[in-house]
Amino acid sequence: MVTGQFIAYYRVSTEKQGRSGLGLDAQKQAVLQYLNGGALIGEFVEVESGKRNDRPELAKALTACRLQGATLIVAKLDRLSRSVSFISALMESAVEFVACDMPTANRFTIHILAAVAEHERQMISARTRVALAAAKQRGKRLGNSNLQAPAGVHAIGTAAIKEKADRDAADRVEIIRAIQAEGIHQSMNAIAGELNRRGITTPRGGRWQATTVSRVLARLS
Repeated sequence: MVTGQFIAYYRVSTEKQGRSGLGLDAQKQAVLQYLNGGALIGEFVEVESGKRNDRPELAKALTACRLQGATLIVAKLDRLSRSVSFISALMESAVEFVACDMPTANRFTIHILAAVAEHERQMISARTRVALAAAKQRGKRLGNSNLQAPAGVHAIGTAAIKEKADRDAADRVEIIRAIQAEGIHQSMNAIAGELNRRGITTPRGGRWQATTVSRVLARLS
């Protein structure tokens, strides 16, 4: 059994779920398995994008750790952030932290892994832009919508778009499940109303309807 006191931080992204696909329940399960009965004295849940550093729930968790002499625990490193600068700032703070997927990693290892994760995120974004721009440029230059883009461009662009759509849907499903767990599950209309009340947009940036909720849930079923 792990000794010491721990405060858990869970993050569900509203923009990108993270390539690991860990949902809130899975994050909690990973933390409990790691602690194996150890002292979990607090939990904080953030609904926020990993790209942003202004996360109030994480700030509260860090404050609680400092006040209670506890260690911050996360299921995976990317639940904190994929930003090297953010990880570096956290490492320099007075709070100790541990990621369940790499409990023996030292500070140098964590910094390297954060750099790799950030680079991966940037490369995915860059590949998507290049593929779509190449396809558009090819079609515009030849002036014929029936012409094919260079080999592989359409496949790359389509796969990247589908990957982003799946992540966006997964983000919303996590929030929908959290709403249902809070007791709002009478109808799709009720869930749609709660999503709109919280300011959560649909994957396309619009307002929720009952049919939109159903489609998002069906996409990942």
